[in-house]
Amino acid sequence: MNEEKLTPSQLKYKMMTETPVPKLIMKLAVPTILSMLVTGFYNMADTYFVGKITTEDTAAVGLVFSVMALIQAVGFFCGQGSGTFLSRMLGAGEKKKAEEMAATGFVVAAILGVIIAILGNIYAHPLAYIMGADENSVEKTVQYMRIILIGTPFMTCQFVVNNQLRFQGSAFYAMIGLFCGAAVNVILDPIMIFGFHMGISGAAVATISAQFISFIILLNGTTKGSNLRLNLKNVRFRFFYLKEIVNGGMASLLRQGLAAVATLLMNNKAQELGSNAAVAAMSIVTKIVMMIGCAMIGFGQGFQPVCSFNYGAGLKKRVREGFFFCFKYGTIFLTFGAAILIVFADLIVYLMRDDMAVVEIGKVALRWQAATLPLLGFSSMANMMLQSTGKGFKASIASSCRSGLCFIPLLYLLTYFYGIQGLEATQAIADILALIIAIPLAVTELAKMKDNS
Repeated sequence: MNEEKLTPSQLKYKMMTETPVPKLIMKLAVPTILSMLVTGFYNMADTYFVGKITTEDTAAVGLVFSVMALIQAVGFFCGQGSGTFLSRMLGAGEKKKAEEMAATGFVVAAILGVIIAILGNIYAHPLAYIMGADENSVEKTVQYMRIILIGTPFMTCQFVVNNQLRFQGSAFYAMIGLFCGAAVNVILDPIMIFGFHMGISGAAVATISAQFISFIILLNGTTKGSNLRLNLKNVRFRFFYLKEIVNGGMASLLRQGLAAVATLLMNNKAQELGSNAAVAAMSIVTKIVMMIGCAMIGFGQGFQPVCSFNYGAGLKKRVREGFFFCFKYGTIFLTFGAAILIVFADLIVYLMRDDMAVVEIGKVALRWQAATLPLLGFSSMANMMLQSTGKGFKASIASSCRSGLCFIPLLYLLTYFYGIQGLEATQAIADILALIIAIPLAVTELAKMKDNS
């Protein structure tokens, strides 16, 4: 058929099902990788600029990071849950179901965002203590957290729209939204913190302003090209759609929700073992590793729409081909990144906070985590493949390991026997165990695709 006579939707289908898999993944992955790197960069912006104030301020930002991770987990729960489903429906030619899921996922995220914002502000002080704040850092933690919570509905909805655009094969629009938000955050941070002398409150204002800008631009992206239009008339609070959101999104909720819990527990342990210097060190290391991990996740998120769309279209060999392509090159990238982190660990931590107590703890923890970073090539791809193909139970198990099933028991066990050294090594050992669990979960599904067209 002449491409000039095809509708935008037909052109999208042709692109997703006929473009050579490596070329298609790279087309979708490059803007997504850039988006994730930028997201990681502006997540670190607050830590960098606040690090110029005091160690207590740096610790406060690190403590609230667990709350932000929880907000992101809720956003990804709705975004990945609705996105994987609508992508499979588009691959199967069921556009009406895709439109209804897009609207339903968006509204569910908005409702959950409002609930989190209200409850978080009501229980801000108890929450701060639960997260690991002490008498020196509690007020700054609450001060920063209350402002962040105001932007929660925009943050959850932003993650939904971002994921839905990606799963439709429109990674470029998703990238633009995040880029603009990142630029706003980096520009506003020094202005608010130092120019207007707002301190840690200025960092929070810069962050929620960036999230709001991203939300508006991403929402505008849904009106472009062949993207599904978000129409509230399509909202359907039916069991079928809510079940699919849970099936497709639970892995993300567990992965990122448990990461938030893990951060909270790690901060508590760090406070017990080494005061605010340990909290600040572990916070910095977490964000540095996340920066490298963001690129890998971005690569995987370029694979996800290819995976779900082609799985829905019955082209399972393309799913398998995409998995091994991403696993191979993702592992190469992670190995290169790990080498840089190991060699320059002390300098990297020092640039974030020039406190030698922080550097001494941080450089050891960073080297431990960098050593097992290449293992994420397989485990993260396995997780994304299982999630995108609707294998919710297996995906949930795989996603629970790194920050939950493996990490939490190890955190208590290793810190009990080895103190601060155990804290520094916990994530690395958890990554090894997570890989061991992910291998059979993924291999069994990949084997089923071997003989499919």
